[in-house]
Amino acid sequence: MKYYIAKTVKGKFAVVVDRAIEALKAEGFGVLTDIDVKTTMKKKLDLDFRDYRILGACNPPLAHQALTADDKIGTMLPCNVIVQDLGSGQVEVAAIDPAISMAQVGNATLQTIADSVSSKLTRVIDAI
Repeated sequence: MKYYIAKTVKGKFAVVVDRAIEALKAEGFGVLTDIDVKTTMKKKLDLDFRDYRILGACNPPLAHQALTADDKIGTMLPCNVIVQDLGSGQVEVAAIDPAISMAQVGNATLQTIADSVSSKLTRVIDAI
């Protein structure tokens, strides 16, 4: 089962990260966390790793609705979006598909919210 939405584009890594952040903003998301995996792997493990960022994206109104529907759903928030350098000028942007993950919860209200978030994240990925 595919649990993410993804697209590969040509471009410079930093430019694609910026485009992803702007596309998230256009859909009402803010980036709460920005994890630079390459830097972290070097600092913590002294390992070289490709450019890889994990953006923790949140749409506050939808997050509020989800938390109101189920107070434990915060364990699944925020929505992670990754940007990774695949080499040869190829950069992948991928996001969790919340409709898939929320289906496991079995809450119809949450599923409706997750479907909305999934549609927004699909538009984000398409806009890259």
